[in-house]
Amino acid sequence: MVTTWPRDFPGLGTGAQRLAKHLSDMTDGRIQVQYFAAGERVGAFDSFDEVASGNAQAYHAADYYWKGKHPGWAYFTSVPFGLTYTEMNAWIRFGGGQQLWDKLAANYGLKCVMAGNTGVQMGGWFNKEINSSDDLKGLKMRIPGLGGDVMAKLGASPVSLPGGQIYENLVSGAIDATEWVGPWNDSFMKFYEAAKFYYYPGMHEPGSMLSFGMNASWWGKLTKSDQAAIEAAAAMENDVMMAEYNAKNGAALARLLTDHGVKLRKFNDDVYDSFGEASAEVFEAARAHSPLANEIHQSFLAARKNVGGWTKISDQAYLAQRNRVLEV
Repeated sequence: MVTTWPRDFPGLGTGAQRLAKHLSDMTDGRIQVQYFAAGERVGAFDSFDEVASGNAQAYHAADYYWKGKHPGWAYFTSVPFGLTYTEMNAWIRFGGGQQLWDKLAANYGLKCVMAGNTGVQMGGWFNKEINSSDDLKGLKMRIPGLGGDVMAKLGASPVSLPGGQIYENLVSGAIDATEWVGPWNDSFMKFYEAAKFYYYPGMHEPGSMLSFGMNASWWGKLTKSDQAAIEAAAAMENDVMMAEYNAKNGAALARLLTDHGVKLRKFNDDVYDSFGEASAEVFEAARAHSPLANEIHQSFLAARKNVGGWTKISDQAYLAQRNRVLEV
């Protein structure tokens, strides 16, 4: 099992390691997992080819890293103005998402299942305030996926870097800004040493789903019971990881603000509107790639409308009223 995360990295790395252990435990040792963090067997972004070729049996990664192979991969992590954790789960399990993921993955000799989520991500760390879309022009920012394409439309220069290389690039000035995940992970990375302006909410990753991607030939030779065990272990990690992020992000944010002088800022409506306009152009380009890309996009839109419509009058409406009454 190869991954795109540093060893023992909170949440992402430890979640992948937890999944590896559960796979062995749940099959009474029939499946023995040898775990490799990013760079230990192959580079982080080489994980896809390592598994597709059969050199390794599985990876744990964010599938939007593979959007250069096909833009459809981005939808199975997160896309701008996309689905939250609960909405993503609904789409994948009951809205045709898994079937489209299978269709895409099969073209590359893979089988993928949900295996983690980091929830709504922060907008990122910047070395200056962002008061208008003009402030993004010429900005070198680490931001992968279609979110990076949105930033490019607004005049920024997106850079795709694995987690283990972000800090050094931010400190050296090779990049001016970065997004990563949220307060728990970001404080561990010590981004506050190089950038003090911390923006929210992230338009680029509202519910970043992580993937357990397997070599399809290897998967097809497993017994039904072992396949079911893998699916169960991955589903458990999908739930546990999100719970851990929700439990730890709030306290981590408080420490960033009080102990490290971080300046929390909210993107204003004008900046967010520019994100929306640019994302429309990015989606059009993604759809035009191929019939499968368009099919994935249309299914995503239906989920955002139908599941999101229910979220608006359930979770969203309740939280707005609860926060108003309790003055949160």
